[in-house]
Amino acid sequence: MRERTDLEDRIGSLSRFERDLDDAVTLVELGEMEDDVATEQEGISLLKSLKSEAERRHIEALLSGEVDANDTYVEVHSGAGGTESCDWARMLMRMYARWGERKKFKVEVIEETSGDEAGIKSATLVIKGHNAHGWMKTESGVHRLVRISPFDSNARRHTSFASVWVYPVIDDKIDIDVNESDCRIDTYRSSGAGGQHVNTTDSAVRITHIPSGIVVACQGERSQHKNRATAWNMLRARLYEREIERREAEANAQAASKTEIGWGHQIRSYVLQPYQMVKDLRTGVVSGTPDDVLDGDLDEFMEAALAQRVEGGGPVHVEDVD
Repeated sequence: MRERTDLEDRIGSLSRFERDLDDAVTLVELGEMEDDVATEQEGISLLKSLKSEAERRHIEALLSGEVDANDTYVEVHSGAGGTESCDWARMLMRMYARWGERKKFKVEVIEETSGDEAGIKSATLVIKGHNAHGWMKTESGVHRLVRISPFDSNARRHTSFASVWVYPVIDDKIDIDVNESDCRIDTYRSSGAGGQHVNTTDSAVRITHIPSGIVVACQGERSQHKNRATAWNMLRARLYEREIERREAEANAQAASKTEIGWGHQIRSYVLQPYQMVKDLRTGVVSGTPDDVLDGDLDEFMEAALAQRVEGGGPVHVEDVD
């Protein structure tokens, strides 16, 4: 039904576009023939509107991957920088949650490990909505923050790193066979805020896939059974994403995107002091309003990275920000 709805929307939008384009051209021609400036301007205004619509639809047409339409998992991990890095990881987690809300997607936190003093060491979100993975897949990589640290009494400027790892929620159309004998399953008590039952029973589940070294964890539910089922789904999704990356690496002779969380590996820099700028080091897209970006205004960055990834072309070489 979801696929049918998507196809109906695409076909319907094409029909409307053709009809509106014909109306706009007719208005312009009629205005020129009768020397009616108002009618001509109405047609021109409609043409401009159609151009914006065509650009938006072009980006949506790029979301044609096998799992682009699926829901997505988003993992955030703190890197070099201690407490400052943990706080940065929390800011990234909020940024993606706000982006999901802007898109009218459903966002759930299924695992969160708090930092020693502030922020988070790691967290896993699941974002549910049509094309959620297609939009989010270009966000995988290391993100760098430069700001005056609120945790430094001397108000010095600090640089922090956090990594984001995005992989799709696998539906029933894709069969991933996991041998349970290759996995180690650990249970432990949930951390962070929660009810009496959550924090006093071993409801959290961690699964380690020994051959690949992939580790997934879930503590979002009170029931260990539900957490276990979610963790298995996460593991299958990670294994699927790993296989897709292996194929892409062989075809494109590119290194895997998961790198050290530190200097020289960032895909985007966020500078809050001494000036304000967000710069994507792959596409060259720049925003002078980092507050808006951190509040979920990411579409411009995602669209540019998606177009570059789908349509081809190497990364844009731009100077990193200090």
